[in-house]
Amino acid sequence: MPTLATKSKLTEGRADMTQIKIAIDGPASSGKSTVAKIIAQNLGYTYLDTGAMYRSATYLALKNGVSVTDEEGIIQLLKQYPISFGRSESGEQLVFVGDVDVTLPIRDNEVTNNVSAVSALPKVRETLVALQQKIAKQGSIIMDGRDIGTVVLPDAELKIFLIASVEERAERRYKENIAKGIETDFESLKEEIAARDYKDSNRSVSPLKPAADAITFDTTGIDIQGVVDFIQEKAKKMIDKA
Repeated sequence: MPTLATKSKLTEGRADMTQIKIAIDGPASSGKSTVAKIIAQNLGYTYLDTGAMYRSATYLALKNGVSVTDEEGIIQLLKQYPISFGRSESGEQLVFVGDVDVTLPIRDNEVTNNVSAVSALPKVRETLVALQQKIAKQGSIIMDGRDIGTVVLPDAELKIFLIASVEERAERRYKENIAKGIETDFESLKEEIAARDYKDSNRSVSPLKPAADAITFDTTGIDIQGVVDFIQEKAKKMIDKA
């Protein structure tokens, strides 16, 4: 199976543009993954879903009966079942652990409720951040997560920090889950998102926070296209100047 670094060249064959790095951070369901995918396609950039990597590590732990706080156990699973990315025939990004397609399973409630614990493990973060930075050396990349602008790509030319109300983010996630056939209780989802916000913002390793030079954008009440337009306008100005 191709390595993560080679298989992640999802935009291979497209005309290259001026190479800048774009970092999009924000809490759960702030819209960062959705807009990052669209912008990557529009600009011909590589998109890396770092959240999917932590979800994959969480999935591996749960699937193999390893505690979500067992750093060494999870590191061994990542070595045994390396994370990689691909594309479906329709162009959707696919996520693999070893040879198994986990694109949908990593989005279920059990993974969602445990991913903060795995994301807080220093050695797991160190392993995945090293892979993310290796991929970023290819240039022309857009990444989204919680510490992209502060830790993974501190030298990114464009850093965006997306926020939105808990109510709106819960509604977004609820609609996504229902569309995917994942049974979800809206009130419980709001509580889970608020709890994850707290965990992510208060963890000792790479906490969720905007980089000092990030542009914070509140997406409450703004549709996906509006967010895409805002970020893409900033990106194109930097590309034109380069």
